[in-house]
Amino acid sequence: EFFRELLENAERSLNDMFVRTYGMLYMQNSEVFQDLFTELKRYYTGGNVNLEEMLNDFWARLLERMFQLINPQYHFSEDYLECVSKYTDQLKPFGDVPRKLKVQVTRAFIAARTFVQGLTVGREVANRVSKVSPTPGCIRALMKMLYCPYCRGLPTVKPCNNYCLNVMKGCLANQADLDTEWNLFIDAMLLVAERLEGPFNIESVMDPIDVKISEAIMNMQENSMQVSAKVFQGCGQPKPAPALRSSRSVPENFNPRFRPYNPDERPTTAAGTSLDRLVTDIKEKLKLSKKFWSTLPYTICKDERVTAGPSVEEDCWNGHTKARYLPEIMNDGLTNQINNPEVDVDITRPDTFIRQQIMALRVMTNKLKNAYNGNDVNFQDTSDETSGSGSGSGCTDDICPTEFDFVTTEAPPVDSDRREVEASATQPGWSLQTLLIIFLSLVLQRQWR
Repeated sequence: EFFRELLENAERSLNDMFVRTYGMLYMQNSEVFQDLFTELKRYYTGGNVNLEEMLNDFWARLLERMFQLINPQYHFSEDYLECVSKYTDQLKPFGDVPRKLKVQVTRAFIAARTFVQGLTVGREVANRVSKVSPTPGCIRALMKMLYCPYCRGLPTVKPCNNYCLNVMKGCLANQADLDTEWNLFIDAMLLVAERLEGPFNIESVMDPIDVKISEAIMNMQENSMQVSAKVFQGCGQPKPAPALRSSRSVPENFNPRFRPYNPDERPTTAAGTSLDRLVTDIKEKLKLSKKFWSTLPYTICKDERVTAGPSVEEDCWNGHTKARYLPEIMNDGLTNQINNPEVDVDITRPDTFIRQQIMALRVMTNKLKNAYNGNDVNFQDTSDETSGSGSGSGCTDDICPTEFDFVTTEAPPVDSDRREVEASATQPGWSLQTLLIIFLSLVLQRQWR
């Protein structure tokens, strides 16, 4: 939403300025500039647009229009104007503005689009993983941890913290394997965020674009005689225009006065924010999400609503009675669960769906690294990489996130009376999301919002 408003602000500013400066002359040729912003918007929303070619085409079209305006005494055919456009790079009629603007616009738009796509992919991966169904061994371990104290006449005794950790590490073994690729993905997102704050900040690039284009037009006007002479030499002498048309004069067509650009002017979104603040806020959320999957068991088990807590080691439910929990805590990940005393985990059968999400993160990380280096990124095939719909269209108005929400389901609070939970636990088709509702309702909602 922010970037869409930013482009609209820049287009509106250019239109207002050029109407004041060039009047009817601009209005007669405004489609050249409108097409520029249309293509920029199409690129940002995931369209198959080559930024460099599109910008080259813009300057070539502008040269054709300008060349006709500074030489009203001649008639130019379509073939002749095509020849004129070929001299854009050779003659540099607009000075150094096109080269500088091309570098700034391409780097800024590549970084912005890839960053937003990264947010979308990260959100979708987290959302999909939260819906992975738990194994029968995990369900049995959870039932034993949460409800067996009732059978032993210990309804008020909570599970031992270390006992909970082994249960959750077994249940979330496949999810923990996301951690390495997830952390690399977050690091790459933070790198691209630097581009959004640095010299290729899309806000600082688009804000003065009207002045930069007007400066290029002024360069063309000042060098019009030399440019025309070289074009005539290369493309041939054009035919004279009809008498009525040749009476037009250049001074009537150009007004070199335009408002000075104030670098302190910053466009804001409807929410009144700026890109600097927006990126700073997102970066903080991204940093908090590092090691999310490997620390998830600890996040769950440290909640006093779930376990007796690390400080209570003797008066807690250890899976058999009210006493200390003696087995060692397992390490993270699937392969480390081979000797998990609480959950039967088949380490020879990694969860295929989660492996697909790991690959989606890996592909997105590579694209983020390319974007950081200024290389354009193609998002056309992303939907296949993430094994789900909605991730391959760049970013649309409906799915462009401005926050990184890890918990997308409003979870009910944990009921102190476990009988309601016990009844729901007997239903088939549990998902990880259902299980995490028990534990994450207050912890993660508060942490990630």
